[in-house]
Amino acid sequence: MIAVGSATLARDTRHHRVLENGFSFHRSEWMQTGSDPHLSPTIFLVEQPPHSVLPTHFHTQNQFQVFKQGSGSLGSRAVGPGSVHYAGAFTGYGPLVAGPQGLSYFTIRAVFETGASFLPIARDKLRRGPKRHAHGPAHPPRTPELLRSLTAPVRVELIEGNSGDPEAFALQLPPFSELRVPAARGLGQFQLVLAGELNAPERRLQQWESRFLSTGEHGGACNAGPQGLHLLVLQVPVMAAEYLPGR
Repeated sequence: MIAVGSATLARDTRHHRVLENGFSFHRSEWMQTGSDPHLSPTIFLVEQPPHSVLPTHFHTQNQFQVFKQGSGSLGSRAVGPGSVHYAGAFTGYGPLVAGPQGLSYFTIRAVFETGASFLPIARDKLRRGPKRHAHGPAHPPRTPELLRSLTAPVRVELIEGNSGDPEAFALQLPPFSELRVPAARGLGQFQLVLAGELNAPERRLQQWESRFLSTGEHGGACNAGPQGLHLLVLQVPVMAAEYLPGR
């Protein structure tokens, strides 16, 4: 399975929401593939208003978050453009606090899920099993001038992991150079364009657009556009056995 996320979809789906706890935000869908319980890659953007607080919570699926604009904090850590966070299923994280310019971030999952379980109210919904957090260093999008000046690809490790772990790394490619990434593993691989362009078999992807490759996929021949490419690659691990249906 190969899926593509687009800015056009995001523009068409942007809407305002208010949760039962009063948290107010805008949401837009950047990748939609249905709600299959085994594989349904999803990307959406949350735009959190200045100084607002999203309380500590957890989800039932593994997920990455990639911060797009603004500033703020996640728990005790400062976050800003290019920051990457991973939270495993049934792992509480937060609060997410927006700074004076607000904060926007992508939530990225290989399996569709709705809602959040807020702590401590939903503590009884937590399940026994491994809890996993991982944070990458700040890694903002590179400028066109920097990408055009590259003479060879550059790889930056953001969240290092073994074959069963979450992994995040960024690639900086000179103009028109070939994209080479490892095959998708775990539940699959997301590729998110941070800057420049990615020429993929499906279509040309621009800033903040994305691809998803299911396990074992290589994604075909791809190359950077005329301004180069800054690409974020996320490998989503499989669900811990303790959280599988029927356990």
